[in-house]
Amino acid sequence: MAESEDLSNSSSNSSSREDMHFFEGVEKLLEIWFEPSTACKNADLRKIPRPMWDALLKTVRCEIISFTRNDQIDAYVLSESSMFVSKRRWILKTCGTTTPLQCFEPLLRLAAEIAGYTEIEDLFYSRKNYKRPELQVSPHRGFDEEVAFLDSFFDDGRAYSLGAINRDCWHLYTLSRGGGGSKILKRNNHLHQLMEQHHSQQQQLQQQQEDDDVQQLDAQLIEASMQPDPDQTIEILMTDLDPSVMAIFTKDVCTTAKEATQKSGIHRLLPGMVIDDYLFDPCGYSMNGISKNGCYMTIHITPEREFSYVSFESNVASSDYGELIKRVTRTFQPGKFIVTVFANKTSIAANANREIEHLGTIDQWKRRDIQYSRFASYDLTYAQYCKYPS
Repeated sequence: MAESEDLSNSSSNSSSREDMHFFEGVEKLLEIWFEPSTACKNADLRKIPRPMWDALLKTVRCEIISFTRNDQIDAYVLSESSMFVSKRRWILKTCGTTTPLQCFEPLLRLAAEIAGYTEIEDLFYSRKNYKRPELQVSPHRGFDEEVAFLDSFFDDGRAYSLGAINRDCWHLYTLSRGGGGSKILKRNNHLHQLMEQHHSQQQQLQQQQEDDDVQQLDAQLIEASMQPDPDQTIEILMTDLDPSVMAIFTKDVCTTAKEATQKSGIHRLLPGMVIDDYLFDPCGYSMNGISKNGCYMTIHITPEREFSYVSFESNVASSDYGELIKRVTRTFQPGKFIVTVFANKTSIAANANREIEHLGTIDQWKRRDIQYSRFASYDLTYAQYCKYPS
């Protein structure tokens, strides 16, 4: 998270500190998988140079403040959360009043012109409900507006809201595919015109593919028969956090990010991660962790008592997330939290729904809601927990 926003122009009739000083910790999470390219064998999103990422993130209203990488993944700590770039997966997670959907068209240009990708295999846009939605800007002023924006690019998008929409809930937009990726250039006429404008080489590639329909069909049939690589993501979104824990993530208590990481126990959540952390002034904390096998974790903390928020996310594979959920919630002591688990059919986390169904209580937290959804490529489990009444 970045430094809190000054809302001193709010109504003078309110004396609430929250009206004068507020930061929206809830992140907007956009994850895109690009279809492997048969025409460009060395396609790779990590070919996109740093200055182009800097320019793209300006449209989102954030900037890069730290960077780490290994052979599998590039990880960026941002002024508002994180970005992860792998060979064909791109993740952007931003808080505050950022506008991640605004970078969608520029990203597609970079993916086609530099990285070598012209097809989207899968897309996920998700977020918890905002604490103060009236402060957001277009196209993020409401989930309906976000859905309309994405629908302008995709004719196979689907929108869902899980949980109690008048309380804590979680929104998701994803694609409904019958198998295989769809061509960006053919799915939407607006996008077709956009891409034609910016890379004539891709036009030539299209023509070549159209001239060889039989070969293209064979490639699609072979690809459709292949099992996807295992993939999974767990998110734990926490609110109403223990003030004594949140105090660790202020400059009054810790002078460095490393001190906050050690004192809080974050370094013990997933041992073996290379951690890149940042402590904001006067308060707030962000970290990325990456491992040699391509797994990542990311944590973002808004510690102010009136609007405290912590998010934890990782793609680490597990057949039993119960222990990880316990470690995370014991570390941060939330009053309530939401857990979401995405897993495809080849993941060892494919049965997460059954596991979480048996987790009616986790230490002092009781499950209040659980929902399960099955999509074409992934299964999703959503659960919401609250601390026992004191």
